[in-house]
Amino acid sequence: MGILDRMRTGLVRDVTFADTNTDVVLAGTLTSPDRGEPVPGVVMVGGSGPADRDNDTYFPVIRRHLVDAGIAVLSYDKRGVGGSSGDWLDATMDDLASDAAAALDFLRAQPGVRAGVTGLFGHSEGGWVVLRATTLRDDVPWVVTNGCPGTTPAVQERYAMTTALEQTKGVTRDDVDAALAAYDRVVEAGRRDADFTEATRLLHSAPMPTALADYWAEVDERFWRFLKRKQDHDPVPDALRLRCPHLAIFGGADELVPVADSVHLFTAAACHPHRDRRATLTVEVFAGADHRVLVDGGIRLAPGYLDALTRWITARTAG
Repeated sequence: MGILDRMRTGLVRDVTFADTNTDVVLAGTLTSPDRGEPVPGVVMVGGSGPADRDNDTYFPVIRRHLVDAGIAVLSYDKRGVGGSSGDWLDATMDDLASDAAAALDFLRAQPGVRAGVTGLFGHSEGGWVVLRATTLRDDVPWVVTNGCPGTTPAVQERYAMTTALEQTKGVTRDDVDAALAAYDRVVEAGRRDADFTEATRLLHSAPMPTALADYWAEVDERFWRFLKRKQDHDPVPDALRLRCPHLAIFGGADELVPVADSVHLFTAAACHPHRDRRATLTVEVFAGADHRVLVDGGIRLAPGYLDALTRWITARTAG
């Protein structure tokens, strides 16, 4: 545990807690309103890659607003990042969901936190994580996904690649089609557990525009094994199994996530006759905002975003 510090936004301390299911120790920051009365809480889970407790620079502004609204916030370094043990490249979606559940249990056990109304917030990949964590237990009162695809990672990456290629100067429609065909071959290779050498050969079987070359430049043998394991994760079955309210937030100009398809998939799950009646769905799409719901070239959150998020959580934690 770190030293308790008093800041403008409340009481801040560094914490560690264990995911006993996977023998990982996670490090994070707990920020609590200085109100002298019990408050609700939220665990914030970052996105893909080596996400730390601040999810780069994205979480602090949101965290500050939530704390000012009377909500305790715990965010943590993904396993293998910052002060956390383990390695996210070795993790499954269930492992990451187990980490989120451990964070939720830790936050709920803190003095002054109202355990029964403390929920989960996940950005991007973190949305998949919190949906899975929510379905693995019966006591999550609400869940927020932020820029979370309703599709599989393979479909989401294909969309992101298509968008990037179509916006690249000098890339023709034939170039785009050839690149996507190569991408599709790599995805199929992953499904039959092909090794990294074969996947690389398949990807280079057609001329590669810069966007596709840049994508593959970050992949090595270990990352390829991670991608194979993750690529067909489908969040829809988790959405179908929800037993609590779900707020799904999107930026309308998200170039990484197929927003319209994601809204359709989450809505179809909400309309399924076997879905629990407690599992309401609220969708907020902020026009002109990007994957992080930022506008003006990514320098500020979309107008109304913080108020909409806080209002929705407060409505489910009042009393």
